Amino acid sequence: MSCFQTLKEKGYKLTPQRVAVLQVLHQSDGHITAADIYQKVQARYPHVNKSTVYRTLELLKELRLVTETDLGSGRLCYHHAERGHHHHLICQRCGRVVDLDEAVLTPLKELLTSQYSFIPEIRHLAIFGYCLNCEEY
Repeated sequence: MSCFQTLKEKGYKLTPQRVAVLQVLHQSDGHITAADIYQKVQARYPHVNKSTVYRTLELLKELRLVTETDLGSGRLCYHHAERGHHHHLICQRCGRVVDLDEAVLTPLKELLTSQYSFIPEIRHLAIFGYCLNCEEY
């Protein structure tokens, strides 16, 4: 089911601004900040409010159509959920970002479920630390 169908089925209007935000997310190769999304939407709709873009992102996050994460830049980044779950290892010294395979987290999910009676929703995770090159310094 597409994100447009999900919005319609949940009773939300497909306003031009919402469609524009979704298009920007679809066209983005990777993670994108809310400010970047706003800038791209505003280029198409000059009178759009910044708050409209932020409210749309919150709605899309609630509906699980986008994921939100902090990749260490101090700003939240967004990623279209249709592109799948993925995780990152982020070096706090050099800023290197390494994609982490979903399978690495399977034992953690199982442990949390069996020992803590907790079912984690790990859809987009960033783990901060130091790469081996930076750790040597």
